[in-house]
Amino acid sequence: MNNPSSNIDELKKYYGAILKGSDDLKTSACCSTDEGLSPAIKAALANINDSVISHFYGCGSPLPPLLEGRTVLDLGCGSGRDVYLAAQLAGPGGYVIGVDMTDEQIKIARDNQVWHMARFGYIRPNVDFRQGYMEELAALGIEDNSIDVVISNCVLNLSLNKRAVFGEIFRVLKPGGELFFSDVFSGRRVPEKFHSDPLLHGECLAGAMYLEDFRRLLRDLGCSDYRITSARPIELDNPEVEKTIGMVDFHSLTIRAFKLPDLEDRCEDYGQLATYHGAIPDWPHYFDLDEYHRFITGKPTLVCGNTASIIEQSRYRDYFTVQGDRSTHFGPFECACAPSVSSVTDGEWADNAATGGGESGGCCC
Repeated sequence: MNNPSSNIDELKKYYGAILKGSDDLKTSACCSTDEGLSPAIKAALANINDSVISHFYGCGSPLPPLLEGRTVLDLGCGSGRDVYLAAQLAGPGGYVIGVDMTDEQIKIARDNQVWHMARFGYIRPNVDFRQGYMEELAALGIEDNSIDVVISNCVLNLSLNKRAVFGEIFRVLKPGGELFFSDVFSGRRVPEKFHSDPLLHGECLAGAMYLEDFRRLLRDLGCSDYRITSARPIELDNPEVEKTIGMVDFHSLTIRAFKLPDLEDRCEDYGQLATYHGAIPDWPHYFDLDEYHRFITGKPTLVCGNTASIIEQSRYRDYFTVQGDRSTHFGPFECACAPSVSSVTDGEWADNAATGGGESGGCCC
């Protein structure tokens, strides 16, 4: 049986002592391509200093729009790159909390706080770095229903108790709050013999979540719907790693989910229409809720009940008009969407990933 305490110590050692910078990574799993960044995020990225950037280990860019004035929590913030990005997007009226367990990483984040606040032109800091465990957010003073948006970048896979992590996420999120994260997922359960391997765990492979297990976990925690916003395959470009764990297919996914009470586990048709007004910054002509839902500005679009609820009960509500309610049910929602995720992945698994997987999948369309 694995010793959880020993595994945590190995993780701290890997990210605090073994890795001196992103060039020391053995695979591309924890490497962000920074493709598809919005103009606002690109501009914000130019204001992050090299010390923070060089110690960044992420697999995506989990920064949704409409963060201005919001309270954001970054789980596994590391050297603070995404915290400092979110701090700019949230503005001086917003607040960003970064949580990390590794001494060396949290020190880099804190040591660069004064520099970044001056760079942003903020009179008082709008960031706070707290050292601790993402499974124990209450111990860090993060209260129930206090966070607008939770983000994380290739870190949740490292947790030895994912149920505790996601339970804490949905505890601290406000009603209608959003979880938006990038992480490594697998097309099959990673064999248990690899779970305690320090290198494979540190490289975000051994703890990768099998997508169906992730769906079941969210369902058990009361979240029946999640959405994939982007996906890419991960190439194991290290011969030794490929030889060891190459039987498993890994993908980097960016996922959003909302803390809402009335989402169903299937797409249901209530005859509802949603019209996007085109006012979300960086999204003047359309808005992509996920890989299958592109709302063209001004065009009424038939949506399932879950999508209507997400729009109406989240911070996106002011940017849409939703017509209809759930008073009349017309049966299952018929989807006619092209599988865009499969254009960047391969095989049946990619299609399942795009739809939440299986007949009881947690993702609409």
